[in-house]
Amino acid sequence: MKILVCVKQVPDLETRFKINEAGDWFDEADVAFRMNEYDEFAVEEAVALKGKSGADSDLTVLSIGPDRVKETIKKALAMGADRGVHIQDGEAHRKGPAQIAAMIAAFARDKEFELVFMGLQSQDRGSAQVGPLVALDLGFNLLTTVVGFEYDAGQVTVRRELEGGLKAQVKTKAPVVITCQLGLNKPRYPTLPNIMKAKKKELLTIPAEELGAGDALTNIVKAAPPERKGAGVALTGDVADVADKLISMIREKTGLV
Repeated sequence: MKILVCVKQVPDLETRFKINEAGDWFDEADVAFRMNEYDEFAVEEAVALKGKSGADSDLTVLSIGPDRVKETIKKALAMGADRGVHIQDGEAHRKGPAQIAAMIAAFARDKEFELVFMGLQSQDRGSAQVGPLVALDLGFNLLTTVVGFEYDAGQVTVRRELEGGLKAQVKTKAPVVITCQLGLNKPRYPTLPNIMKAKKKELLTIPAEELGAGDALTNIVKAAPPERKGAGVALTGDVADVADKLISMIREKTGLV
């Protein structure tokens, strides 16, 4: 069984962002990057399945971006993936979901993958479109918002998270793209021995141009931090007094009686 996991490197959301000199993106100089949280669940599920399947399984991890994304690939290798694929594209952040999905599909099309795991969405863009578009490009079945996963001889059974806290159980056959929701599992921490082993694993770099990637189809005209609004007001004192003050302020600001 051949498995592909797609991961994305995203800025750590605790970072203090600054706009670059061109004014169309953030300055990466002092930004810390990490694996997209949703993708950590995808890697864990793929590695766990590989462990259950034994020697017959083969797990590849793929990421698109500049050279720095290799660190995220190495983390997935240390978690248990067999090899890494880096699609080198310094302008990946300017490309939309359709272009990203097209590159993934171009790589995967002739590799006979049965399962493609990825996070439900990325923490920086949050479009949740790449997984469905990869499935469309490859002609694979699609299962999204997965919070429970089982695999048996080509049959995939999942629990999906729906609106309003509901769950649905769905069955389908491989090949299939699975997008993983938070809580699907508990991602493992790479151990030091596995980190050392990861350094010896294959990490292939493919220029994005070889996969048909063209220029970005969207143009970022301007990036800017949120406008500062007036300072907040802290109300202190007895609960009843605070409630009265809050009601008075709402009436003054909105005209409500």
